[in-house]
Amino acid sequence: MKPSRDISRLLEIMAALRDLQTGCPWDIEQDFQTIAPYTIEEAYEVADAIARKDTDDLREELGDLLLQVVYHAQMAQELNEFSFGDVVQAITEKMIRRHPHVFGDAEARSAGMAKGMWEKIKAEEKALKRKARLARGLDPEDHGKGFLDGVPLAFPALTRALKLQEKAARVGFDWSEAEPILDKIEEEIGELREAMARNDKTATQDELGDLLFALANLGRHLKIDPEVALSGTNDKFRRRFHYIERSLKAAGRDLEGSTLEEMEALWQQAKNAG
Repeated sequence: MKPSRDISRLLEIMAALRDLQTGCPWDIEQDFQTIAPYTIEEAYEVADAIARKDTDDLREELGDLLLQVVYHAQMAQELNEFSFGDVVQAITEKMIRRHPHVFGDAEARSAGMAKGMWEKIKAEEKALKRKARLARGLDPEDHGKGFLDGVPLAFPALTRALKLQEKAARVGFDWSEAEPILDKIEEEIGELREAMARNDKTATQDELGDLLFALANLGRHLKIDPEVALSGTNDKFRRRFHYIERSLKAAGRDLEGSTLEEMEALWQQAKNAG
């Protein structure tokens, strides 16, 4: 089988890998649950290539991510649930439906994205989902799902905290401004200190989580994505620590043979250097 720029070739390759008689044993034994972690990993690798401004890597990582979509669609087709074509149709329908000011008739395009249109479109989508559930013989109201249950569990914890807070804020469950959140953060630090003083590991973990949640909330009110902020700090830490490593190596030393005081002095040099 030869490579191709046509998506149909990728679909053929995936079907061949999953063929029960002649396919790859590893690919055959996979299911949605086992593949899901790879899907998340590939999405992160796409983001990493973008952050590094490496378009060659980005092209390759986008291919890896596309393979994940094809993989899930192939498994769904084997279960007679849906096919890759259904996935494409669903997203094209959604994009057209959500952008009437781009894809609608002349009147809709000239009106632009009117106030309240987004909420109207979302309500229509919810009605379509209820209709689809009815057609499958399922409860149209999907009882048991709460208001916040639409926020994916697989999100990184800080991102999920942000999304939960944003959704709760839509119904008025929110601070009116950032300043009171600082008081909440100080309160959480106090509770964390108390848990640590009691040497209560479970309570300490719980209070640390509360503190991180409050910090994420502060970031949201300051219009700063906490995931982006922490990512920047991670990169800054890596650069400064690498400075320590390079400086020690230039002096004929290594990390393992250096004291904390020596590394701290070099850290301050790196910090002052910017």
